[in-house]
Amino acid sequence: MSSKKVGSKPLSEKGYKLTAKDIWRLHKEKYLLMMPFFILFIVFTFIPVVTSIVLSFTSFNLLEFPKFVGFENYINLVAFDSVFLIAIKNTLLFAIVTGPISYILCFMLAWIINELPPKVRAVMTLVFYAPSISGGAYMIWKLIFSSDAYGYANAILLKLHIIQSPTLFFENKDYIMPILIVVQLWLSIGVSFLAFIAGFQNVDKTLYEAGSVDGVKNRWQELWFITLPQMKSQLMFGAVMQITGSLSVSGISLDLVGFPSVDYAGHTILTHLHDYGNLRYEMGYACSIATILFFMMLFINIIVQKLLRKVAA
Repeated sequence: MSSKKVGSKPLSEKGYKLTAKDIWRLHKEKYLLMMPFFILFIVFTFIPVVTSIVLSFTSFNLLEFPKFVGFENYINLVAFDSVFLIAIKNTLLFAIVTGPISYILCFMLAWIINELPPKVRAVMTLVFYAPSISGGAYMIWKLIFSSDAYGYANAILLKLHIIQSPTLFFENKDYIMPILIVVQLWLSIGVSFLAFIAGFQNVDKTLYEAGSVDGVKNRWQELWFITLPQMKSQLMFGAVMQITGSLSVSGISLDLVGFPSVDYAGHTILTHLHDYGNLRYEMGYACSIATILFFMMLFINIIVQKLLRKVAA
């Protein structure tokens, strides 16, 4: 039995509407293959998200049963928690700067590396991807911006007589956010970069030949009229990953500038969540922070994906 669709209703070849049992019989192999993913998604993503949203309306300290407090946590966050407002400002600034730049950087590097011979391309892909999975990444930047004369940045500046004494990079609020942005950009050549490399490899080469016949004259026109429309799924995936990464910064701040950072200059929404969830154990309040971050990511992802659909249409 095969099926077709009229509108949104699946119909059989004879024209009658298929039941759920018929649909299962037709596609059971596909459902069985997808089932492990759906089980993992529901257990480790859907249920925790729903639970977090529910707990955000409670006062919960892990020792006592959650007490319903309504919107009190959200009111306290927005109206009385000045540190949270600083965290929102820092997070949005961080995301606005690093999100688009890292996205474009990943795409341009993938485009350039894709033009290289296969063996060289494999080596260069590893070179650029390695920092995002390196466990010693923060150690390198700590060494570069160390506050004594043994830090590379201070050593170079002292040798050039630009400064007279070592600069306390991680103790000066004016340097903290720029350093975190630089480190994030260095670490952002990750999964999105690999997705773009794969996208370039999967573009049908015959389209470029057809494009040259139809009047495509240079590589930029090839990129705009052929490559981008063929990479919609990779572009969307990369956007989601870069937005999520830029809004969920925490490890960089905690490892490089400590907690709390000077004048909360490196404080983000996720470090605020770390404070109330992992240190104070005010889980209801922490869940309200997580819920706000979740809907921020969701809203920004929707906006960016709509923009990308227009570009790659």
